[in-house]
Amino acid sequence: MIFRSCWPALVSARRTLWHGTLQLLFPGSCWLCGQTLAEGHTGFCLSCRQTLTSDPQPTCPRCSSSIGPHVDLTGGCQRCRGTSFDFDECTRLGPYQGLLRDAILRMKRWQGEGLAEVLGALWAEHALARLRSKQPHVVIPVPLHWTRRWSRGYNQSQVLARALALALAVPFQPGWLRRRRRTGSQTALTAEERRKNLRGAFHAGRGLNLAGKTILLVDDVLTTGATASDAARALRAVGAERINVAVLAHAD
Repeated sequence: MIFRSCWPALVSARRTLWHGTLQLLFPGSCWLCGQTLAEGHTGFCLSCRQTLTSDPQPTCPRCSSSIGPHVDLTGGCQRCRGTSFDFDECTRLGPYQGLLRDAILRMKRWQGEGLAEVLGALWAEHALARLRSKQPHVVIPVPLHWTRRWSRGYNQSQVLARALALALAVPFQPGWLRRRRRTGSQTALTAEERRKNLRGAFHAGRGLNLAGKTILLVDDVLTTGATASDAARALRAVGAERINVAVLAHAD
């Protein structure tokens, strides 16, 4: 138990040393392409910044899927219409493709926390007005099971959520939602199989009361919405009135 509790701190210290070494070797360079940053720029070069924040298509306000220009959105888009979600709506930074997909995959490695921090800051800067319009009372990340967090050393969704909460100036509460069991990879599962696999995977903190609260629930990628929906269900169980999901990318 002592080793389990200390491991994230040990990994974080190792990453801090790694990031510091990189900054000494490559000061002021883009996290993704390595290009030298222009004076006054941080994190990403102008080209990568524009690519990461450019969403090429309109999206469904219910599930954040890419849609065509004349789609009937009554009850959602063709992809999510008829599917029951426990969250109210979902917004994204962009589609899960190209440079954004590459950044997310790199972020999921043990040395990805620094990238998650600068990507979260960029996301917050780009989407601040839209997210502020949701009027969240609190920001909560979708948690990892402790075994996965232990192996990775950190939860990328928690780092992203912290950046959004800081920009929004609202409380950040990563401990209010827990993952009670490890569900394994869902890559090969159908949408219905994912929902069954995740059912009951999350629970809210003991004694938590979210009556009347609007929650911003943050994750890195949404595919079928099963993970976000089950996480939202746990928050509904303790009174959350409205749950808006924010993801870096939607995997269409």
